[in-house]
Amino acid sequence: MLLNHGHEVELLGIKKGEVASILIQNGFPKLENIDTVTMYIGPQHQPAYYDYILELNPKRIVFNPGTENPEFETLAQSKGIAVEEACTLVLLSTGQY
Repeated sequence: MLLNHGHEVELLGIKKGEVASILIQNGFPKLENIDTVTMYIGPQHQPAYYDYILELNPKRIVFNPGTENPEFETLAQSKGIAVEEACTLVLLSTGQY
């Protein structure tokens, strides 16, 4: 849906694979100019990604349902990163993304 709305997408995950012909990157690849990080991993797995995501310095992080994490949200906000607890698909569907 992000692609259908004209957004560039970088996929990062713990499992290998692809979505919409885009390879899922593993580990901590060097990425630049990241506008939004959309979280789909549960809060129990997020601490391993705190430093990495904060170093990407995105403008915002969207915590999709089930990924809400007050600790990480506070860390992100302290770095000037906007935080949203919302469903990315709903945001896209309603023109709020």
